[in-house]
Amino acid sequence: MTAVMEQQVVRTEPRSRFSEVWRVVRLHAVTPSVFFGIPWIIIGFAWLVSMVVGIIAIGAGADPAEMREGMRYSWAVLSPQWYLVVVGVQSIGMTLSFALGFGATRRDFWLGTSLMFGIVSVLNAVAIATLVQIEKLTSGWWIGISMFDALWYGQNGWLVDFYTTLALQLLVLFIGASITTVYLRWRMRGMLVLVFSTAALVLAAVAIATFTESWAAIFGWLMSIGIVGGFTLILGIAAFFAIVGYFVIRRATPR
Repeated sequence: MTAVMEQQVVRTEPRSRFSEVWRVVRLHAVTPSVFFGIPWIIIGFAWLVSMVVGIIAIGAGADPAEMREGMRYSWAVLSPQWYLVVVGVQSIGMTLSFALGFGATRRDFWLGTSLMFGIVSVLNAVAIATLVQIEKLTSGWWIGISMFDALWYGQNGWLVDFYTTLALQLLVLFIGASITTVYLRWRMRGMLVLVFSTAALVLAAVAIATFTESWAAIFGWLMSIGIVGGFTLILGIAAFFAIVGYFVIRRATPR
């Protein structure tokens, strides 16, 4: 009887793959400020600055129509994108060892992190695309000041604004995450190889395009595929980084 009682209890019930992946999503969601709080604080601050600058300009006698047209070239709507690269880095570098300690596999961790990136990108894309439409309906928050209705936003409808934001957010998140997997796998040596090889490829591509006088053809092709085609290309690059990160992290060693 004593021997039986001293035997360890082993869980034998099957656990679905999705439940393991969803556990990683819940692990990331423990700190929602990283994914939602800080990015929207950045957007809110950029919106506040845009409003203050616009009000000052109107008070100084600026033409509202010209001012709003000038604001279309503002990059304030993209202000949280740079921080999302850091979010991608933190999602891997600061969470992988903790997840492995709770029994998650590297594969499930990457799939769960990718799912979290997808959820964050979809929610942010819905919010930004909706804010663009609100800004247009209110003619610039009733005073002719625009921040969200800028660059390519506001010209092709809600769905295109949603799609382009989704693609861009997935790109920056997976860039940060996949670069971190390279560091965890090969440490500083891998990072140096990555930086120098990337610089060499970019310089080689620029040199080839210059010497073959292909810039006009390249820009013409980019113009021909339009906004949706261009961001579909960006979405494809994001998928490339996601696939690379998946294979690299399977041999990565957390700190």
